[in-house]
Amino acid sequence: MHRLLSLSLLLPLAAQEVPPTLKPVLDMIQADNAWTLEQQTSICEIPAPPFKETVRGVEYAKRLKSLGLVDIRTDAEGNVISRWPGSTVPKPLIVFSAHLDTVFPEGSDVKVKRSGTLMTGLGIGDDCRGLAVLLATARAFQKHNIKFAGTVLFVATVGEEGQGDLRGVRYLFEKGEYVGKVDAFISVDGAGARATSGGVGSNRYKITYRGRGGHSYGAFGMPNPAHAMGRAMARIADIQVPKSPKTTFNVGTVTGGTSVNSVPIEVSMEVDLRSESPLELKALDERFRAALQGALEAEKARWPESKALLELDVKSIGIRPATEASDAKPMAKTAMQTAKAVGLTVFSTGSGSTDSNVPLSLGIPSITIGGGGAARGAHSLDEAYDDRADGYKGPQWAALLVATLAGLAK
Repeated sequence: MHRLLSLSLLLPLAAQEVPPTLKPVLDMIQADNAWTLEQQTSICEIPAPPFKETVRGVEYAKRLKSLGLVDIRTDAEGNVISRWPGSTVPKPLIVFSAHLDTVFPEGSDVKVKRSGTLMTGLGIGDDCRGLAVLLATARAFQKHNIKFAGTVLFVATVGEEGQGDLRGVRYLFEKGEYVGKVDAFISVDGAGARATSGGVGSNRYKITYRGRGGHSYGAFGMPNPAHAMGRAMARIADIQVPKSPKTTFNVGTVTGGTSVNSVPIEVSMEVDLRSESPLELKALDERFRAALQGALEAEKARWPESKALLELDVKSIGIRPATEASDAKPMAKTAMQTAKAVGLTVFSTGSGSTDSNVPLSLGIPSITIGGGGAARGAHSLDEAYDDRADGYKGPQWAALLVATLAGLAK
């Protein structure tokens, strides 16, 4: 109740014109937009492959220090945490974040190419843009000596992407020093003028069927792990899911076997189940598991005279909690109002799979916003960010949202 009440009291500030104290901050962000883009480029040229974000994190900590952040440290999971100086009041405690990691493997070419307002590079939008927005905001706050009524933490998280499974933000909210203390969470992830107030939940599994193997001709007549997995995939493909709330499934990888003339000893597939609704995700998970078990039993039944082993192993490789989006949430209203105040239009909030999933699942008011400009090709070799003529409005939005939630010191 405390969190919802404190945020609802801040809503009137978001609905008003930009406070005079913050106008110079927003003007500076616009005037120094080239600096923001340089940060975005140089950060992106520091590799941050999955589970190896340390080098980028060390450099990011240095930049935060140069911009006046204090109490800078790296926690046990690898998150870079810092505090905006000045507040002597611990509440409200606002976390302002972006993520360090990319999806691209070690050894990838991370050179950024620029042509006018267009920047092309691995992770340039997701999430080098978010990291640059945090720095631009801090720089403008420092220049104009902004003090907050509450406490603001600037945090660069690890493990947001893929099999990182939100490990950084999970640690922050479930194991770190701020468990139970955070009043609101803002993540800047990607580009555009979008706001995500709900979390698309996902259950990810590595599914393995195992047998004893054998010669494809000589040992014919035994249960075949590949055939069992094929039956499972066919059953999964036939699962009916609702269009709303959007619910999906996908077999993403398939591996196993040793040769064309050998019955496989082991085959595996990785599967992703998603939904905006916790209830629909649970129902899908149950049907998925039934498909796996049914396929196992069907393959055994196909060869009733065989005593050969056939086993099923289900291993969880990632769980992201689901929460439904709503424009009626105080945080969503504040995000849309502050966007409007800087000249951006957010017609409605939606759901996404971001760092916000974790605090949202814990009942903590949270939002993920875009960093302005426009992006395309996220997670691809053609990933690009276009700052256009108004990319600076992204960090302006972030700055105003942070100040609105934390409150300005009197």
